[in-house]
Amino acid sequence: MGYLSEALGTAGRLIFTLDPEILEIVGRSLRISLTATSLASLVGIPLGFLIGSKDFQGKAIVIIIVHTLMALPTVVVGLLGYALLSRQAPLGFLELLFTPRAMVMGEFILSLPIITALTISAVQGVDRRAILTAQTLGAGKIWVAWTALMEVRYSLLAAVIAGFGRAASEVGSAMMLGGNIRFYTRTMTTAIALETSKGEFGFALALGLFLLLVVFSVNILLHLFQMRVRVR
Repeated sequence: MGYLSEALGTAGRLIFTLDPEILEIVGRSLRISLTATSLASLVGIPLGFLIGSKDFQGKAIVIIIVHTLMALPTVVVGLLGYALLSRQAPLGFLELLFTPRAMVMGEFILSLPIITALTISAVQGVDRRAILTAQTLGAGKIWVAWTALMEVRYSLLAAVIAGFGRAASEVGSAMMLGGNIRFYTRTMTTAIALETSKGEFGFALALGLFLLLVVFSVNILLHLFQMRVRVR
């Protein structure tokens, strides 16, 4: 208990004094995770809409593959990324390995299947009457698609939040693709792993609390947005 109370005391001191290194790590983590989630949303939502709204041969197989990729191990993404981006690899000339951009790529790959799969499920549950009404009124394909997405906007927001949660909590590929370089590629999750292995449990606990606070805050904002829209 003495060890835990000491760690809690250290974590509290670091949080309330706004330790510069912790704030720097948190800021970098947010930038990387938000960038990856935004890119995954731009690709995953349209892709999920196309898969969910169209009937084509092999659709069931595609959905199974997307659902399987939701459980893609982070270390596998890191391993494949390392194999492609290392100096002597096919994409080594890009010099992306051990950079924030490589970490964004890894988190993008991990978030994309989640956002795509949840978008597919949401689109498949759209009330067909809304689509038929839009078509009856002479709406074009783009407007019909927009109508369908608006019908499931809360589910789409939940999909984006789930994708962000996957990106923000990721550690395997971030460690392998970013290298956990201090003041450059160190994020909350990689720092937690490192500091715990060094025995700096207080520092790791402070970062863990910040990580929980970030995820909690995002979900609170989503809830407030939903409440505001429903009131309107």
